[in-house]
Amino acid sequence: MDKFPLTLDGRPAGELTAEREGLYTWFSARCPLPGEGLWCAWAVGDRGELRLGVLEPEGGQGVIRRRFSGRLTAPLGRVLRGEARPAGAREPEAWEPAPAPERLFRAPWLCRRLKGAQGALLRRAGETRYLALPYDPAKPFPLTTLFCFARIRGIGGAAYVVYAFDDRDRPVF
Repeated sequence: MDKFPLTLDGRPAGELTAEREGLYTWFSARCPLPGEGLWCAWAVGDRGELRLGVLEPEGGQGVIRRRFSGRLTAPLGRVLRGEARPAGAREPEAWEPAPAPERLFRAPWLCRRLKGAQGALLRRAGETRYLALPYDPAKPFPLTTLFCFARIRGIGGAAYVVYAFDDRDRPVF
């Protein structure tokens, strides 16, 4: 069993443990609840983060114990610490302009389809790359061959089609 500090607002507040069991990892988190509302425990690694779930009140503490598959824990990389965050809090997304999105990928079929795309945005989360292409219902759907992997959402007040790709240029649901 590995033990890690669990922080709240950057200060030590409790403990996160991780225990491998075959193809799974059990995470346990415990810390004093900082106040009203729901609080979530997160595992933070050197390559990504994993939301463990809502801390449940137990004797003045917030606790959770959950099991995750290797597929879900692999993007974390090496676990560094745990964090307690308000349940509704989201990290601000750091989208960057991608003036030549075809240069972001190695897969020839994807480069061809992205050539000349205007207004693209890029964001990274661990090893996942998110590509946002402007969406206009009056125009052809961007990357039509991948429509089932698309998510339409607002970014900065405009509509975009967002796709997620792994480090091998494969689309991710």
